[in-house]
Amino acid sequence: MRVYHNLHDYQPARPTVVTTGTFDGVHQGHRRIMARLRKAAQERNTEAVVITFWPHPRMVLGQEVELLNTIEEKTERIRQEGIDALIVLPFTEDFARLMPEEYIEKIYVRGVHAGLIVIGYDHHFGYQRQGDIHLLRQLAPRYGFEVEEIPAQEIDDLTVSSTKIRRALKEGNIELANQLLGYAYTLHGTVVHGDKIGRTLGFPTANLKIEASYKLIPAAGIYAAYAYGEHFERKQALVYIGNRPTLSKQQERPNIEVFLLDFAGELYQSSLRVEFLKKLRDDQKFDSLESLQNQIQKDYQQALSFFNAL
Repeated sequence: MRVYHNLHDYQPARPTVVTTGTFDGVHQGHRRIMARLRKAAQERNTEAVVITFWPHPRMVLGQEVELLNTIEEKTERIRQEGIDALIVLPFTEDFARLMPEEYIEKIYVRGVHAGLIVIGYDHHFGYQRQGDIHLLRQLAPRYGFEVEEIPAQEIDDLTVSSTKIRRALKEGNIELANQLLGYAYTLHGTVVHGDKIGRTLGFPTANLKIEASYKLIPAAGIYAAYAYGEHFERKQALVYIGNRPTLSKQQERPNIEVFLLDFAGELYQSSLRVEFLKKLRDDQKFDSLESLQNQIQKDYQQALSFFNAL
């Protein structure tokens, strides 16, 4: 997959099959759109093109931002869908003021020479999200492109959306979030020094620093997860998210501590990727470090049982 950061560098040889959107999460609904995009491009002997935006529009418009993907994660997920070209357009306040027909002319017509536009049922674009599939169909004859709508994707009678996935993660419902995503929700970070409390309790943890401040952190609690590092492929792990109420050290951003079930090496300053699988329990405050240690031992045994059952 070729990646572009402006429309001028992309010069298609023939009319393209294209979709646009923020695609936060690249979830099951997005992947259905991209599967159709890829198939339609093959049928027309042309390229499947995805156009997305960075920064995320919410960042530019001053709205609260908690995203499922960094731009790097999103790019990799789209790459895995077999797309020919990804165009990441800078989203600015000027871009946000484009009227819907200006948007169509700039991106679809002059930008990628769209022959077919494939979009989701709820897609909106242009100034104050005024543009929609009805406008695209209305203007299609004038500009010479076709429009195909992909209906809502449902899993167990629940419509897939980035909003529902964010809500599930905030509630600690990792299994639902992963089901809607189609993969395990992931955090990437760097291992930094902590106060080594876990080591004194017999469970040395890697303190994970997430560089992307906008990345959504799941609800506080203890999770079973897989961890991937620079020096190992995959390890079973327990992950703690929270403000460590037993130690009374409150902070704005929660701690993320990773205990690898079968690893005893050094991890400081290395990169770590964590895939969340199941929430084992909520965060709790204990009367003593001994009580905390006993509970962690129970968490460890519960995690072992979980992984053995996979």
